[in-house]
Amino acid sequence: MQYFHALKLGQKRVAKAREYLSGLTDGKAMPALALADNKTNAWEPVGEENLYAFVDESVGFVLTDNSGYILALVDKNGTSKTIVQGITKPQKEDLERTFQADNIQKFEGKVILPV
Repeated sequence: MQYFHALKLGQKRVAKAREYLSGLTDGKAMPALALADNKTNAWEPVGEENLYAFVDESVGFVLTDNSGYILALVDKNGTSKTIVQGITKPQKEDLERTFQADNIQKFEGKVILPV
């Protein structure tokens, strides 16, 4: 796929995921990655599917604050499309219930966050 086509498609997917997550987090969702890292020279947009993942220091990321978790909506490969920082444990529990009600599955692999 050509770079600009992949980027535009990825940006649309990021915008849709961000809109959903912003609705759950009072507008705090930030865009993340529009292109997937596929270890090749081919350009691919981030995947269409939305899975959720909570990231904390226990999975190897060093967070710059001590406010809890980073929430990411990711594709099936763990590429984050939108993120929210500073999620507390009570917020995490509430959001998990919402994701279950909305039939959004939990992502169990390694999350790829923007650097």
